[in-house]
Amino acid sequence: MSAPRPPQLAVAQSRVPRWVPWLPVVLLLLDLVTEAVVPDAVAAGFLLTALPVVAAFSYGPVLTATTTGGALALQLLLALRAGHVNEQHHVWVYIATALSGVMGTALSWQRTRQNRTLLQARTVAETLQRTVLRPVPERVGGLRVAGLYRPAQAEVLVGGDLYEVCDTRFGVRVLLGDVRGKGLGAVRTVADVLGAFRAAAHDTPGLVELADQLDRAVLRDAADCGDDELFVTAVLLQYRPGTDCVEFVNRGHTTPLLLGRGTIAPVACADDLPLGLGHLRPEDEPAKPTTVALPPGYTVLLYTDGVSEARDATGAFYPLAPRLAALDSTTPERVVSFLARDVHQYAGLLADDLAVLALTPE
Repeated sequence: MSAPRPPQLAVAQSRVPRWVPWLPVVLLLLDLVTEAVVPDAVAAGFLLTALPVVAAFSYGPVLTATTTGGALALQLLLALRAGHVNEQHHVWVYIATALSGVMGTALSWQRTRQNRTLLQARTVAETLQRTVLRPVPERVGGLRVAGLYRPAQAEVLVGGDLYEVCDTRFGVRVLLGDVRGKGLGAVRTVADVLGAFRAAAHDTPGLVELADQLDRAVLRDAADCGDDELFVTAVLLQYRPGTDCVEFVNRGHTTPLLLGRGTIAPVACADDLPLGLGHLRPEDEPAKPTTVALPPGYTVLLYTDGVSEARDATGAFYPLAPRLAALDSTTPERVVSFLARDVHQYAGLLADDLAVLALTPE
């Protein structure tokens, strides 16, 4: 899986359900069947008065107007067959059908216009998402990578989780995090943190120093928006090509996992305060990166609490490690595809954003 792809809501929301376009056909058949069953009692063309409005829900304005003309013609033919063409109540039916056609055509034009606007808006939103959350590269700096990203709200393309993978002169640097809070404020913080990471990852030698720069960026964002409780839990990873180890800095985030050869082990990173709260750290406790061996065949899994805190119907948390233990392969692609399916089956609709990155040496 090369990248977490946004849901194709622009197309999905511009379409009506598959059965709706068949409603005019069903109404027409019902009219003809009624005419055939009771030919001497009623001119069934009365049913066609609603046909233009029904057609407006799935057809364009031109086809809706054409349907109106067809409905009027069929009403005249059926009334002629029954010998009621000039009767007053039939004349009013023709007028009602014509008015229904005018309203249906206007409704169809408005619906088409709204769908076009919606499609444009969703296209812009997807473009913005790919600017904020760039596609995960399949290979970068000697690593194979796979990723998964799902906002809790399907109609919102960017949530409060964030990720980035950068190939720098210091090696591959990875960020995965979770902003406290939801809504547009969280999205703003996501954009600010990712922007700060992309700028600093290429010029900051140490991983701890890089985390401290992000810490100050979140602190500035908190001051700008007047939120003293704003923070971001995050884990940073660094891999130098040709080595058999990775460095971690964990800022209050979920514990990474190391998968391989039938084992699943948590990466015992030194705990530190989340980004934005680093100024509360005692000065006599300097942060240090954690170095962990990463031989070929092993995979590092980074994830947000949208995975580990997903709940089933009984309220039980998703048992991440036991579920992964059943896998026959721990390649990044296999791990991510499994979680994409299994978390959904376990918890149903997501209550929180979800982000996953899996990495292994080439």
